[in-house]
Amino acid sequence: MKPTNLVVRLSGALRGRVRVPGDKSISHRALLLGAIAEGRTHVQGFLPSADCLATLRAVRALGVHIEEQSATALVIHGRGLRSLQEPEDVLDCARSATTMRLLAGLLSGQPFLCVLTGSPQLRHRPMDRIVEPLQRMGATILGRDGGRWPPLVVKGGDLHGISYSLAVASAQVKSAILLAGLYARGPTTLHVPGPARDHTERMLVAMGAKIRVANSDVQIAPAHRLQAVHDLTVPGDLSSAACLVVAATLISGSNITVEGIGVNPTRTGLLDILQVMGADVTLRNAGTTNGEPAADLTVRSSELHGAKVGGDLVVRAIDEFPILAVAATQAHGTTIVRDAEELRVKETDRISTTVKELGRLGAQIESRPDGFSIRGPTPLRGTTVRSHGDHRLGMALTVAGLIATGETVVQDIGCIADSFPGFGDTLVHLGGHVS
Repeated sequence: MKPTNLVVRLSGALRGRVRVPGDKSISHRALLLGAIAEGRTHVQGFLPSADCLATLRAVRALGVHIEEQSATALVIHGRGLRSLQEPEDVLDCARSATTMRLLAGLLSGQPFLCVLTGSPQLRHRPMDRIVEPLQRMGATILGRDGGRWPPLVVKGGDLHGISYSLAVASAQVKSAILLAGLYARGPTTLHVPGPARDHTERMLVAMGAKIRVANSDVQIAPAHRLQAVHDLTVPGDLSSAACLVVAATLISGSNITVEGIGVNPTRTGLLDILQVMGADVTLRNAGTTNGEPAADLTVRSSELHGAKVGGDLVVRAIDEFPILAVAATQAHGTTIVRDAEELRVKETDRISTTVKELGRLGAQIESRPDGFSIRGPTPLRGTTVRSHGDHRLGMALTVAGLIATGETVVQDIGCIADSFPGFGDTLVHLGGHVS
């Protein structure tokens, strides 16, 4: 039986070079777009996490043959845009909102019915933000409370393009509509209120889709076919690397390099925030693979000062706020995060759970309706904390334990495998005291 807790102790300097697992967002998209492309997509660096494996199972259930040459190397035998098969059973998205939302968009253009469900946690994440625009395009989608909550029943229809303004800058919502737009009559235009992740657009362009981006607008034309990308390399996940970056920043004498990390500018908000706070983070060996920029990150320990974070920067760092909160506990002055209401509808209410659990460790942290404020530097004291089933929070609390006196027990750490299998082992490799 796998352990359900991590025991963490005050750590000495972290040193060494490591790679983190592949980018979760890109791994999801490689599966879904590879499934509807023509030809074979060879994927290297796939993230075999719980979330991405949920997408893999769903794609197989739709009739797509996938060879697993290793845990991180796949060959996807694409069936083309209009050749997916109706599944024999419901599609279980486990805890992955990305799987459910992007599948809903893709299935809106298919001539059959599917039922999408998932864990109790996923069934309490809002889906109306994708249901409403997909219904406007002509799909039939049913769910609890008028489509607000899963499970979702999706019946593909004769879709037509729309012009739609997103209420929030969500890559998942944008991607769901773009995928449906492949099957629509006429172009689909989205007005996005901020710099949401653009992995879907980049991969679609690499496969031959016609996409036009102008300022905050994205337009996709109907597609007759997508061409498989023969060699698709997934860079390391910046959201996973973020925990190592913060740990090395906070622990005196640390000097680490995290190799091959995706540094798509829609994802690098945390790096920008940390550098404003005084962190010593250097990008080296920058390059581009399949349209996605990547680089090595070298991090040395440094002294931080507080910062004010809001606006578009929030969208570019939306998954990293639990670990940013840990960094802020050791920064001189007050750090204020605002405009981050989206954190309340993640795997947990990440504002509430981050404030609660870091407070147990002694952090001077207060919640705000749209974020939190933290005063530092504050010595943290080891105690028992809980992930609440949220992988980002579980990893952040583990890093907090590395700088806390005494022993910290992080409960319910199985969820960390949703994005970073082997997280504890990676910290141990760098010198962290984790067991």
